Amino acid sequence: MKNHDLSRKLTELKSLAERERLDITEDISRLEEKLKIGKSIGSTAWKRVELARHPDRPGTLDYIERIFNNFVELHGDRLYGDDAALVGGIAMFGSQAVTVFGHQKGRNMKENIKRNYGLPQPEGYRKALRLALQAEKFRRPIISFIDTQGAFPGASSEERGVAEAIARNLKEFSRLEVPIICFVIGEGGSGGALGIGIGDEVYMLENAWYSVITPEGCASILMRDASKARQAAELLKLTAADLLAFDIIDGIIYEPIGGAHTDPDFTAAKIKLQIADSLSRLSLKSPQMLVRDRSLRLQRMGAFAEPREKRQNFLRRLFGG
Repeated sequence: MKNHDLSRKLTELKSLAERERLDITEDISRLEEKLKIGKSIGSTAWKRVELARHPDRPGTLDYIERIFNNFVELHGDRLYGDDAALVGGIAMFGSQAVTVFGHQKGRNMKENIKRNYGLPQPEGYRKALRLALQAEKFRRPIISFIDTQGAFPGASSEERGVAEAIARNLKEFSRLEVPIICFVIGEGGSGGALGIGIGDEVYMLENAWYSVITPEGCASILMRDASKARQAAELLKLTAADLLAFDIIDGIIYEPIGGAHTDPDFTAAKIKLQIADSLSRLSLKSPQMLVRDRSLRLQRMGAFAEPREKRQNFLRRLFGG
C-alpha cells in the first residue's frame, strides 16, 4: 500500500471511530507509526528485497510452529535422498489434517550449509510432489510456503534433473484434486519458486518479492552490470503491490512495522486467518471445479491483446505484402 493510500485509510478510520464512538486508539497509533516509518525508508522495490532477505526473517518452520499443531516432518523423495532446503510433512490446522511444505533457509553458517542457503535440488521438488500426491490420496489440503532465490544451479542439481523435476511439479500440481494455498513469505525466485507455487490461491507478504529472476541476475545478464541490482529491482516489478496489480497473486498480507521479523507472531496470525478464510471457500468446490478453476487461473496469466492494425503491419513486414 502506497503512503498516500495509507494516509487516506487512516483519515477514513479516524472519521469512522469518531462517528461510531469506537475506541481504536491502538490501531490508529500502529497505522500512524507505519506511515511514519514508510516515509522515512521509502517503499522502493530494493527496500522490499532487503527486508525479504533479512537474516531474522521468519521461515517456513517458524510459521509451521506458530500456525499448525502436531507437525510431523517427512523426509526423502524415494529416489535419491532428502533435501533440507525444502521441508514438509503433515500437520493439524485446527481439527483438519493438512499437508504443508516450503523452502527453508538457515540463520547461521552451519544452518545455511545444511539448508544449502534455501536453494532446493531435484530431490526437494520430488519430495514436495510425493507429499502432494499423498495429500491428494487422503484428501488433505496443501499449504505451501515459498522463500528461495531459485533452485540450486550447480552441476549435481543439473545432473539429477532439476529442470525436469520442476516441470513435472508444474504439471502435476496444476491437476491435483485438493485445495492448494501458496504464500510467498520472503523471496520468490524463478522456477525455484514455481516448483511449489502452483495453487488455487497465492498470497504474498508485504515485503516479499516474486520474479522470474533475482535483481542481481537481471542486472548481470540483461543490463551487463551487476552493480545495477537496485535499478533492476525497480524494473522487474517484483513487489507484492506489482504482482497484485498484474493479477498474479490474490492478495497481500501486511506485515508489522519494520518487517515480519519484528513480530513473527503477528505475521503468523495474519497468515493463519488467511488460511482459514481460503479453506472455508475452497472446501466448497468439488475436485473437478478446483482443477478447472486452477487451470483457468494459470491460463489468464500473461495474456495480452495486440491491436489488429499492429498485427497486420507485422504480417506485411514478415511476408512483404
